[in-house]
Amino acid sequence: MEEINIKDFFSYLKHYILAFIIVGVLAIGGVAVYDTAIKKPVYQAQTTIVIAKADSTNSAAATLNDVNASQKLATTYGEIAKSELVLNQVIKNLDLPMSVKDLSKNLTVKPVEDTSILSVSVKSLNAWQASEIANEIAKVFSEEVAKIYKLENVSQLSIAKVPETPSNNTLTRDIILAFAASVVLVGGFAFLRFYLDDTVKHSDEVEKIYGLPMTGKISKNDMKSKKDSSELVTEKYPKAIVSENIKSLRTNLQFTAIDKNLKTILVTSTNASEGKSFVSANLAISFAQTDKKVLLVDCDLRKGRVHRLFDIPNTDGLSNLLTDELDNIGHYIHNTNIKNLDVITCGTYPPNPSELLASRKNKKLLTSLRHRYDIIIFDGAPIGGLTDSVILSNLMDETIIVVKDGSTSRSDLMAARNELSKVGAKVAGVVFNMVNHRSSKYYNYYYGEDTKKK
Repeated sequence: MEEINIKDFFSYLKHYILAFIIVGVLAIGGVAVYDTAIKKPVYQAQTTIVIAKADSTNSAAATLNDVNASQKLATTYGEIAKSELVLNQVIKNLDLPMSVKDLSKNLTVKPVEDTSILSVSVKSLNAWQASEIANEIAKVFSEEVAKIYKLENVSQLSIAKVPETPSNNTLTRDIILAFAASVVLVGGFAFLRFYLDDTVKHSDEVEKIYGLPMTGKISKNDMKSKKDSSELVTEKYPKAIVSENIKSLRTNLQFTAIDKNLKTILVTSTNASEGKSFVSANLAISFAQTDKKVLLVDCDLRKGRVHRLFDIPNTDGLSNLLTDELDNIGHYIHNTNIKNLDVITCGTYPPNPSELLASRKNKKLLTSLRHRYDIIIFDGAPIGGLTDSVILSNLMDETIIVVKDGSTSRSDLMAARNELSKVGAKVAGVVFNMVNHRSSKYYNYYYGEDTKKK
């Protein structure tokens, strides 16, 4: 895994905004319901006891040695206050419906640092009971200490008052903690997915890691959300952002072949469903719009779909042509309603597509087509696990690899590049397809009019 780019990660977090909101609301709502409707209020009452040792002269003032002695005994006094002897007497005196163990769980006795004072805290579901128990412990403790140590200078410094509010009223704190926990949970999950995500996310990483130039970027096509679900956006919406992206791709391809006659272009991808047929069809239309005679050939003899894009029959296509006489080529070329653009569909899916594409007849066919058309776009099969497009790439002037934004894996792209390199294919570069810029409106028209009305 390459170094984590913090900027990329925060950009990636945008995809989890809804998750942050949902988890945050659920966490805060759950805590609020628990604190207000389920959690029982607990009240805490506190008293303090001061302990001093009387001197031998019965003087009212304690010496420094007396204070030091009392401080050293504070821990011992604390244990006495929590002892079964004291607590049993408290339970008996107040007739409490609890055991020593239960009372001990809700009792905290600790010495105040650098003093001879004990702090006694009692928790209870009943506010009045909490103060009553604290005061009774102070009383019984004083009596027992007097008996054990013959120490009469034990006084209750402060009386435990009845608490007015619960000590466990932590709603605000719990809400803050719930919100923080939800952020950490969703953020941690997002980071884990980001770290383990092997997909290609940025065009510059394509150039940096794989040494492949970026030939074009195609914005995400959302036309299927409209009544007109046609994917031939370059024809129907020539001023749309996606159409402009296709035109930029066309221009970039022409510049890559500025010193040679560019006629044949293979469009392939690493895997299925990355948009190569969409790019092939619209790129062919874009070239046709420049008054060039263009042919689009569906070379995906396994799952070709060009015929569906143009709504033409697929009974006679490339596979059928390669098993027929090349003199009958005209029978397999379909005219479209788009000026300057013809199509050869994939035809019947054969059992041996790789052999057909590697045949001498296919090479002769390509030579014949070069004389008939200015530009020929070949929509090839995905490279992943197949040799079809690798075979064709060696016969093309240029090959472009379609990569789906956030979907194509780095390992698949690396494998595709290596396969093409082995046969010496001329790779023009990578086309980043379905780039999702949430802030963009892909089908806003530059001049504010629907081109279908032209």
